[in-house]
Amino acid sequence: MSLPEPLRRQLGSFSRTVFTDSRGAAPPLPGERADSEIVSSLPLQMSLYFNVYFFPFWWLSSVVMLQMKYAVLSDYYKFILVTVMILASLIEIIRLYLGYIGNLQEKVPELAGFWLLTLLLQLPIILFLLFNEGLKILPLERLVNIIFALFLIFQVIAASTTLKRMVNKLATHFRLNEFDRLEEHPVCEFYSLS
Repeated sequence: MSLPEPLRRQLGSFSRTVFTDSRGAAPPLPGERADSEIVSSLPLQMSLYFNVYFFPFWWLSSVVMLQMKYAVLSDYYKFILVTVMILASLIEIIRLYLGYIGNLQEKVPELAGFWLLTLLLQLPIILFLLFNEGLKILPLERLVNIIFALFLIFQVIAASTTLKRMVNKLATHFRLNEFDRLEEHPVCEFYSLS
């Protein structure tokens, strides 16, 4: 299963705009092909791996804590917490899937989608759960939300640097392909006419 093509193009365009290194990519080493470099991130992948195992624990403890404090919450906080739990769960499943595919298969649009979901949706939700005292935060709830927030902050940073490397690799590969194409079709005919 992959992202729809229009969404992939938009995320790819966004990634090239935000994560392209203005200094240009470093040239490949002698004897090394530019497209042979692996740019996926081991620290990001390890974080995603541990996050996959932590998420069910976070979800279960959050549901148990919600059940324990549900009677003492005001009606609007009851609605907000149930909505936030559903949204956070759905976002997390999609986010982890995009992170795995984007990092392991070096797909820029999927990794950009992962980065955006983490930074713009999941991190604010977890920070809301962590710092809003109107939610009557219990100690276990605070602990699991701190751990989750640390995962998210690390993943935003790691995905950002990985996206920069991926985009620079793709830009270098594109430039090399253009150079090869120019070598195949020289522009000598233009100079011979003048």
